[in-house]
Amino acid sequence: MAKNKNLIYIAISLIVFIVLAFLYSTPVFSGKQLFQHDIVQYRGGAKELLDYRADTGNETYWSDSMFGGMPTYQMGSQFKGDIIKKIDSNLNFLPRPVNYLFLLFAGFFFLGMVAVRNWKYALLGATFFGLSTYFYIIIAAGHNGKVNTIEYFAPLLAGIILVYIRKQYIWGFIATTLFMGLQIAANHPQMTYYLFLALGFLFLSELVRAIQKKIPMKHFLISSGIIAASCAIGVGMNSQRIMANSEYIKETVRGKQILTNDSHTSGKSGMDKTSILMWSYGKLETLNLFIPRLMGGGSQEPEAKEMMNRVQELIQENVGSQAEMDRISKGFNGVTYWGDQPGTSGPAYQGAVVCFLAVLGFFFAWKKYRYWILGASILTILLAWGSNFMPLSDFFIDYVPFYSKFRAPSSILVVVELLFPLIAIIGIYRFFTDEKLTEEYKKKILMYVSGGTLGLLLILLIFGKSLLGFYTDGEKTYFPPFLLDYLADERFKLFRIDAIKALIYVVITAAVLFMTMKKKLSQNIALIIIGAVSLFDLWTVNKRYLNDENYVDKVFAENPFQTESSDLLAEKVQGNPNLESILANVNVNKTLETIAEKDKTHYRIFNNILGTFSETNTSYFKSSIGGYHAVKLRRYDDVINEYFQIMDSVKVPNVLNLLNAKYWVVGGPEQPQAMPNPKANGNAWFVSDLKFVNTPDEEIKSIGVIDSKKTAVIASSDKSYFNSKPVQADSSAFINLTKYQPNELEFKSQSKTPQLAVFSEIYYPHGWKMFVDEKEVPYIKADYLLRAVHVPAGNHTIRMVFEPEVIEKGKWVSLFCFGLFIALSGFGIFWMNKNKKKITLTEEKA
Repeated sequence: MAKNKNLIYIAISLIVFIVLAFLYSTPVFSGKQLFQHDIVQYRGGAKELLDYRADTGNETYWSDSMFGGMPTYQMGSQFKGDIIKKIDSNLNFLPRPVNYLFLLFAGFFFLGMVAVRNWKYALLGATFFGLSTYFYIIIAAGHNGKVNTIEYFAPLLAGIILVYIRKQYIWGFIATTLFMGLQIAANHPQMTYYLFLALGFLFLSELVRAIQKKIPMKHFLISSGIIAASCAIGVGMNSQRIMANSEYIKETVRGKQILTNDSHTSGKSGMDKTSILMWSYGKLETLNLFIPRLMGGGSQEPEAKEMMNRVQELIQENVGSQAEMDRISKGFNGVTYWGDQPGTSGPAYQGAVVCFLAVLGFFFAWKKYRYWILGASILTILLAWGSNFMPLSDFFIDYVPFYSKFRAPSSILVVVELLFPLIAIIGIYRFFTDEKLTEEYKKKILMYVSGGTLGLLLILLIFGKSLLGFYTDGEKTYFPPFLLDYLADERFKLFRIDAIKALIYVVITAAVLFMTMKKKLSQNIALIIIGAVSLFDLWTVNKRYLNDENYVDKVFAENPFQTESSDLLAEKVQGNPNLESILANVNVNKTLETIAEKDKTHYRIFNNILGTFSETNTSYFKSSIGGYHAVKLRRYDDVINEYFQIMDSVKVPNVLNLLNAKYWVVGGPEQPQAMPNPKANGNAWFVSDLKFVNTPDEEIKSIGVIDSKKTAVIASSDKSYFNSKPVQADSSAFINLTKYQPNELEFKSQSKTPQLAVFSEIYYPHGWKMFVDEKEVPYIKADYLLRAVHVPAGNHTIRMVFEPEVIEKGKWVSLFCFGLFIALSGFGIFWMNKNKKKITLTEEKA
């Protein structure tokens, strides 16, 4: 009976989560969809992939849509045999973002049930975690892979706790394996990596407990073995994706560096430190977990717009020279935000109530949770400081495997956003239910923590203006007093509002705990009040960053690359800042569409209006020189940094010719112009003059100055390729593209002499196969980033096909691991039920 009653409460809790998720996302009822910047970029960059899938029913693992061409492994490609990804898709059955919110709530509810085995506290913790502000900020931005991965943080931790602490080996194995697989399938390795840094503390905690004989060493070893096997199988179920990406990552900006210069050292893996640490959280900014606008807010907040308007008025009234205007521009970053990061969409706010209860939790929670959560929280906060705490950052970048592969250390605070709600509900559960905690101890801790918290808030409210200043060093250097004073005053007002709210929320929570301790409030009423206050707090803050303005009509969400302006479009865009870019880019999109419709051959477009390397409008209509992606191929990124940071009028056109930029789009958004580039090299060309160079640095510098139509720059390491492969000039020779698919290109050539064919196709050493008259032949890299092959004299058909072997190998490993998971789970449940029957029979006989 009690079990059935508990199941009813669990079902009701899940319904509550669905209701909360829909209430937060009410525009979905009218058919509107989220307009997410990164998803807009994805739709443009993945257009060729999606079209190929729709037209052929097959998958292409290479696309020419962005950056001259790149694998699609990180562009939304699908992997056959990827059963775990299908499970993930089925779990995310609700409309976006309702699906994310529901799974955030439900996942933590499972963790809460495992940790305290009480649905009330699990429900409370689910709202603590599921309403963490950072999640709403990344949903608004379109970081869907990131939030999809975070959904599975809590249930994965629950599975591990089931094994280590609850000693439920079989159910723990099933949960750990399943949610490990789902987490990897969500495809944000950085988030998973950060979670496992924290889980390392749980492992150490259990090891210490085993050494201290608080738990049997045998149990620790069995548990560790089960968890290791679970994680291995969970990872194995994603083998296709992992194997493909591990092969790909070596060739990208996350792999080894090729050049040696001021910011690179050849052979060194990972990104340079500046890139890794660019988004570092300030030390004082960490208090944003407790007070959302201590360091200001995001640029989309209503107050930010008002402040920006006033800043413009003040500048017009007080600035009299261009020199002064230029000086102000140097220090200008954002009107509301004044922290250490280059910019932010909002703070990683955890909630005043949650942070207050988390601090209490470090005194009230069981020791088996307390110390590892404290250690993991401290480490992740210190790592989030990034460039503001270089001793630790240097150590992790230089010595901890894979840490240098990831950027934006501030995002590691997701670990705190998981652990604070957990320690909070464990602490409050023990506060209310555990008789081992004396009333004297509870009262003492409650008084100290409440007093310390309220004292900190009062100090910040009274002395904050003089202590913090509310401006950056850059602003102090470049801004005149009238502007600096205005910004400081307005930012302090924003902070003061949030600090007073935090003070009120903490007072209410502390009062509720005191009154419950004095038997003036029941436990249930106390939980309801605490839950309601926290819900109101987080809900209202989150609405600053994800609200009705983020939703647009379905037509705009699914086709953000509009090519026709109209009164209806203008009316729908009016007042919605998320749609302003659609209206602003209509003329550019129309120009791109016109080029693509008039010239259907294969070529690339250089768009110099929208920000070549931060847009995918071009890719939506045609292959682009630029694009938008965090994991570019290293060689292409090197060329961008070498030639497109400073636009040399001779070298840049030479590089664009190499990349077959047949059209340039120049001018401005209002009157874009399509300029044909008659000097583009085309899809392929013959050369007979070879320039051998000794280093990659020589190679990349040469391509900007040579006549690439006649000369190819070849690394000296490939000199042996030309043994018994002579090349001779033939002015009548030609090579033409006759068939194009993103993963298969065919050329016809004619030459009286042997030649080197250079293709305007990006060199990638894995998966591409080259055939001359259907006989596979080796090919080499030319001009730093292109493919080249020796072609004998005569008429030939040259074909290149992208058939990565890693995909087929990975498929069978994925299927095997999934089958193993099903078999082991089935056997475990069978064995468990068999044992239960034996125990029941024994009891009956007794």
